[in-house]
Amino acid sequence: MMRDAVQTIGNLIDKQGVSFISSVDSSGFPNTKAMLPPRKREGIKIFFFTTNTSSMRVAQYRENPKACIYFCDKRFFRGVMLQGIMEVLEDTSSKEMIWQEGDTMYYPLGVTDPDYCVLRFIAQSGRYYSNFSSESFTIE
Repeated sequence: MMRDAVQTIGNLIDKQGVSFISSVDSSGFPNTKAMLPPRKREGIKIFFFTTNTSSMRVAQYRENPKACIYFCDKRFFRGVMLQGIMEVLEDTSSKEMIWQEGDTMYYPLGVTDPDYCVLRFIAQSGRYYSNFSSESFTIE
């Protein structure tokens, strides 16, 4: 794997204003959606996103937790795709951990809004593209 992969990929992720998450629908087809960047990440293994509990994506992850997230640096035409498992978290501590001022725009009832939940993505493997070359890797 490339030298300083966690730092290189982490820097790419942190500079993006958009992230893409993918789920699998009941027919087995991939579904991809643009999202705000993750609210928190732990290295390149664990990522936390906010979303609506009532969303189609949450229903899909509950049925099939296989997921993919993608980050693209269009300026330098490089990107990273991570595959893993997406968990839907509705416990108070997870919701409070990534709550931000202004979130009431999306969740009017605040941090306890039943339509507010946390998506926790746990990466298992990935593929990094840069300089006309791709490299697959495993995440421990």
